[in-house]
Amino acid sequence: MRTLFALPLLLVSLVSYSQKVPEMQPALGHLVEKSTAGEAEFIRKQRTCEELWRKTSYQGGHEKLSVNEKKVLATCDEEFESYWDILGVGCSWYCGGGQDTTTATSVLKPVNGTNYSASNAHDLSYKTAWIEGAEGYGIGEKLTYHFPADNPRITKVIVVNGYVKSDQAWKDNTRVKKLMMYLNGKPFRVLNLQDTKKKQSFSFSPLGNDNTQAKSLSKKHTPWTLTFEILEVYPGAEYKDTAITEIYFDGIDVH
Repeated sequence: MRTLFALPLLLVSLVSYSQKVPEMQPALGHLVEKSTAGEAEFIRKQRTCEELWRKTSYQGGHEKLSVNEKKVLATCDEEFESYWDILGVGCSWYCGGGQDTTTATSVLKPVNGTNYSASNAHDLSYKTAWIEGAEGYGIGEKLTYHFPADNPRITKVIVVNGYVKSDQAWKDNTRVKKLMMYLNGKPFRVLNLQDTKKKQSFSFSPLGNDNTQAKSLSKKHTPWTLTFEILEVYPGAEYKDTAITEIYFDGIDVH
């Protein structure tokens, strides 16, 4: 990674159109608190819960559990298969949407076997992140999401800012302060991000193609894109590398 030797002031984009595009403030969600120690504890508890679930699968099994085992069972959570899951195992907009590819204008080279590819920003995992590979803070670098014509429409963009796999990774790496959001290549909104590990969501009127009445998608609609460009950043304590753990979506047309 590119080491930050002197902590400069926040970088401001020179892109003039950022002042002409409507700006949005995020609605904050829950705080993302992850660590390797937390993952180890999750795995330990998951194994204990799986054993308790196995015991209760037999007739009268629950009554045979000890008082302590019943207390532990009451805390078991079947919502997440992995400690790093963003959505969990329940049904969501991704049951019918999100079948896209993600590309970037640059990517940081792998470090010690860890990659920072564009796809990391849409793998629904808190463990990975896209990190741009340009010189400096990555001002002007972009992530583009490519959607097929029949993809369900999007009404919410959720951003997990920075590299949230640990407190240290989040502090050391640079985070985004402003993102320019493009719809099909045209400036659409400026997303103002807070310097926090909380989820940050932005709501819109439906984006994409209305396929509810379409009879021939191949003739009626075309693929579409959403692009996110780094305009300003919060400098990291150690590295100039700008990281985004996840940009993902919610929407309609699924159920």
